Amino acid sequence: MTNQEKQIDVINACLLAGRILVENGSEISRAADTMQRIAKNAGMKSVQLFVTVTGIMLSVNNHPNAQVAGIDHRTIDLDKVARVNELSREFAVGKIELSQMVDRLSEIDNNTPTFPFWIKFLAAGLLSAVLLIVFTHEYVDAPAGFVIGAVWYAVFYFFNRMFKVQFISEFFASIVIGIMAALAVKFGVGTYLDNLIIGGVMPLVPGVPITNAVRDTVAGNLISGPARAVEACLSAVAIGSGIVCVLHFL
Repeated sequence: MTNQEKQIDVINACLLAGRILVENGSEISRAADTMQRIAKNAGMKSVQLFVTVTGIMLSVNNHPNAQVAGIDHRTIDLDKVARVNELSREFAVGKIELSQMVDRLSEIDNNTPTFPFWIKFLAAGLLSAVLLIVFTHEYVDAPAGFVIGAVWYAVFYFFNRMFKVQFISEFFASIVIGIMAALAVKFGVGTYLDNLIIGGVMPLVPGVPITNAVRDTVAGNLISGPARAVEACLSAVAIGSGIVCVLHFL
């Protein structure tokens, strides 16, 4: 393998690792550090990179052609983040070669197992019921909270697959939460409207994006930090707007 071919392989490995990390909820500083470590451990003397929430630019050893990887969607999958981190450590200690790393990164990107819909459906209901108890200290509405949580996740999943816009999915999911909470209280299935809404809404709150926005800003990433903050605010506005629309007509 020539030196230029090796540089190209290193760039491909770094871009793929960085894209997986950013797409699945990692903070920008972690993604940049992982990419630098991969390049350094591959023998690259200098690494120039620019990482944002929408794209990554990378060049090694003053290579004349910097490569770019676009990022068009973001989600939360910490399993993928942990797998990439573990893979970079294995490469650092020499357990795997560069070509093996690229293959395994592609496998992580495309073939990481996930839970089927029915498990996520039940988990969303359980999470809503548990959070309802945690935040309100009331148990009487937990069964209704479970049903509301499961149904809003089904709506969120449907609209997310249809429109592929998270804010729209969150808006309609919050509308369903408000309507079902109102109906539960009206027909005597639920007791406290506010508690049911709190239990249903809490799993939708963008906690990880807010945390990453603060961490990126503190770390000096003054592009990615505010961008993540705006994304989190849009999610909060979408959720709040859905609840307000329902409450307005009660």
